[in-house]
Amino acid sequence: MVKYLVESPHTEEECPKAVDEVLAMGTDVLKQYDFGCMAGEHTGWVILDAENESEALEVVPSFLRSKARAIALNKFTPEQIKKYHEEHDD
Repeated sequence: MVKYLVESPHTEEECPKAVDEVLAMGTDVLKQYDFGCMAGEHTGWVILDAENESEALEVVPSFLRSKARAIALNKFTPEQIKKYHEEHDD
């Protein structure tokens, strides 16, 4: 499994339909979402584990999937950072 940040932008006009469709997926899905709508940023964000990008995007209402993106997340270890610097410092 890979951890993904799913970002689902929508317009103010699409907002009611977007949140209705998220709710229709279940309250457990709604609880995963954080929204910026009340601050004027009509976007929903979810961090979840999925097998691939397509699976991660299933949490997005179907009419918004073409605008959404799923970003694979990672963490760095101190050793990885040190190795990166060794390979890229001049």
